[in-house]
Formats: sequence, C-alpha cells, structure tokens
Amino acid sequence: MRIRVAYTTIYDYATLASDVVQLLRIEPHATAGQHVLHWRLDTDTDGHLRRTSDVYGNVAHMFYADAPLRRLTLHVSGEVDTDETHGLVAGASEPLPPAVFLRPTPLSMPDAAIRAFAADCRAETALDTLHGINTALFEMMSFDADVTHASTGATHAFALKAGVCQDYSHIFIAAARSLGIPARYVSGHLVRADGLITQPAAHAWAEAHIEDFGWVGFDPTNGISTTEAHLRVSVGLDYLEAAPVRGARRGGGAETLNVTVTTHSPDQEVPKRVDAGQSQMQS
Repeated sequence: MRIRVAYTTIYDYATLASDVVQLLRIEPHATAGQHVLHWRLDTDTDGHLRRTSDVYGNVAHMFYADAPLRRLTLHVSGEVDTDETHGLVAGASEPLPPAVFLRPTPLSMPDAAIRAFAADCRAETALDTLHGINTALFEMMSFDADVTHASTGATHAFALKAGVCQDYSHIFIAAARSLGIPARYVSGHLVRADGLITQPAAHAWAEAHIEDFGWVGFDPTNGISTTEAHLRVSVGLDYLEAAPVRGARRGGGAETLNVTVTTHSPDQEVPKRVDAGQSQMQS
C-alpha cells in the first residue's frame, strides 16, 4: 500500500516564548515492511534543525528556534510504501534488547485489576495470550476522547473502560509486561478502512516480543494485528518516549495546540479543506 501523510502541528503562545526547543519524532525509518519514498519537514520559524537518532533507534530531529516567537508551525509530508507482514516487524532498527521493554513506567504501570485481566487472558502460547488481550480490550473498552488526556495512565483508563488509542495501547503494554512479555508503545499513522482521511491526531498501537517470532504489532483500538495500513514512526516504553513532538521553552504563558493529520492511500479522495481541532494546555 502506498501511504501519503500530511502532518501539521501549530503552537500558539499567549505571550512571547523564548529558547524554544522541540524534539521531533515524526519521520519513519525503513523496515522490511515499509519503504520511505520521500519525507519532508518544514517550519515557518527561523532556526536550526539537527537530524539524529534516539536510544530506541527512532529518527529524531532537534529544532532550536533562533528568536522568541508567538507561533510555531511544523508541517510534515511524505510518502511510504508498506507491505502486508501480518503484524510481524522485521528489519527495524533495534539497538536495545527486548528485556528493556519489560520496564514499567508511570503511564504503563499495571495494578491488581490489570494483572487479573492479563491472567484471565493467559493462553497456551504467548501469541494466543496477546491476541486474547488485544481482542478483550477492543470488546470491553469504549473509545471516548473526552475522558482521558495525555498524562492519563493505564490504570485510570482501565478503571473507566474508556479512552483513546494511547490508553488502549498503555493498557495492552501493562498487561503484557505483567505476564513477562516485553511490550512497547508505537506512534504512527493509520489509513482507516472507514475512509476517514483527516484526523485530529496520529494513531498509536503496541508491539510485543515473542520468542521465535520477534516483534509483533497489535492494535487494540481496532482489535486487529497491524496491517499494511499501519505506518510505524517511533517506539518507546510509553507515549512520552515515542511522542511525535515534545519541547521546552521559557515563558509563553498559555499554549494552544492545533494538530491535523491527513493520511490516505492514492485511491482515496483527498479533502479540499482541513479544519484543525483545538485543545488547551497550560505550561
């Protein structure tokens, strides 16, 4: 599948923000199942951009603004060919051993309820167990963008039985790790089967490491293994370590964040107009 992505992030600050630094994980790297044809990052602000890689092997850019600013716009566009691998991840940059991804984090820490849930899903093999967790989360959780936020942990979302793809993924990861299965968070994009092209954010799912298979992708939000419609961008222990954009600044006051992601394959009609949603954050 050929996937085209247009990714726009706009930060508006109430007052001048200085010493703005952004860590960007918004460029995918090639694997056996995805081939990057071209990828471009643009900004409307003068500054320095340095391309590197992080500890997880993700492509990373550090952006340093040259002067104080009231608005920062980042625009990403690219095109990637993906192959159907039935969830298997091969050829990815893997600088760390799988055991690192057994490490809990505040966002992916299991509690007694998640441990009991994972135990109930335990099957004869690790692969069957993970498919059971994936299916059970899809069936028991309700997708609701209004009940959680970026700092919501797995335990809170599991208690609510509701959340967004970030929450589904954190719960899956917490459950898998509680059974001794390495699991990690994946940030990326999804060409949706329902034809929705423009979305207010990127997509997220999880990968688990299975002996004799390697890393395998699971999308509990949709109750499926990952497919050629999934475009991997970055991985980490949780959302914070795989987030597309993270930054720091001095001043700026209240911050308004607008995010719009347009993801499609060439046979889908691209919308002529894109209206971004808004969310408010306080620094």
